[in-house]
Amino acid sequence: MSTPETTIDTSDLPDYAPVPRSALGPAVNEEGYYVGRVERNLYWVTDGTYQSAFLTTSDGVVVLDAPPTIGHNIQRAIDEIAAANGVSNKVEYLIYSHHHADHVGAASLFDKNVTRIGHEETRRLLLRDDDPARPPNEETFGDRRTLDIGGERIDLAWHGANHSPDNIIIHLPDHDTLMLIDIVNPGWAPVYIANLTEDIPGYIEAPANALAYSWKHFIGGHLGRLGTRDDVTLHQQYMADIAESSRTAIDTVDPTRYFAKYGENSWAAVKGYLDEVTTVAAAPVIEKYTGVLAAADVFTESTTFWVMESIRLDLGYGSWVHP
Repeated sequence: MSTPETTIDTSDLPDYAPVPRSALGPAVNEEGYYVGRVERNLYWVTDGTYQSAFLTTSDGVVVLDAPPTIGHNIQRAIDEIAAANGVSNKVEYLIYSHHHADHVGAASLFDKNVTRIGHEETRRLLLRDDDPARPPNEETFGDRRTLDIGGERIDLAWHGANHSPDNIIIHLPDHDTLMLIDIVNPGWAPVYIANLTEDIPGYIEAPANALAYSWKHFIGGHLGRLGTRDDVTLHQQYMADIAESSRTAIDTVDPTRYFAKYGENSWAAVKGYLDEVTTVAAAPVIEKYTGVLAAADVFTESTTFWVMESIRLDLGYGSWVHP
């Protein structure tokens, strides 16, 4: 006796613009991951949503971030490459880009004797969070550190807070690669409030810091493909357009009618006004980037709100002093 198929009703869900093919990466395998060569002995791993990377060296494997959604597939990817190339599959080093659980929440899967390296603020935050899935990095640095592991150079740099207080650049000059997590999603718009960013001025500055380095391949930590310098430049322009449009909206949207309508309910008036500023600011950016950046029509309004608030609060734009 056959079981009738269950139909899922999606008729009440919104429609969005198609995803440009250029935003998509390679298909994952049956185990749910894709592993590919970046340059020489540097490889990247993705599950289509998150990204990790690893370097095979004569001193063992160096893993760059350990997202929990990839989890054990990180080691499976390493095993696959090691078997194909006749090199060691033993992870000896783990470098943290920053402390967030969605990028290093599988760190505990690796041996407790693995050397964990990250920014000094990463260690402080991991000690604060006390998450057994994210063992704190024992080795730290302040602004800069250059590693030589098995003859391979890895430059670590902190340029100040951006997505998080501790987010760093990982530059592999001999592999023509730069890794900077949660700033640019190659081919895609940022998700909620600029990739859930804590410091918008630092976030907006971060792509210029990245482009100051010499590199060809970009590992952004999210979605299914590697990035290029053009991806970072496109993201810069997208954010600049949001900032410019936000200033225009702050200058032109009149809050008077909201305060007239809601009277003593000041928060209702503030909400109405800021929602309108956000909508007015986001509209031309959505029109410009739909079909260019995947999900521009999905998340631009959220990111615009956060940028607009930063322009008001961090930069003081539109502030006035009572006479």
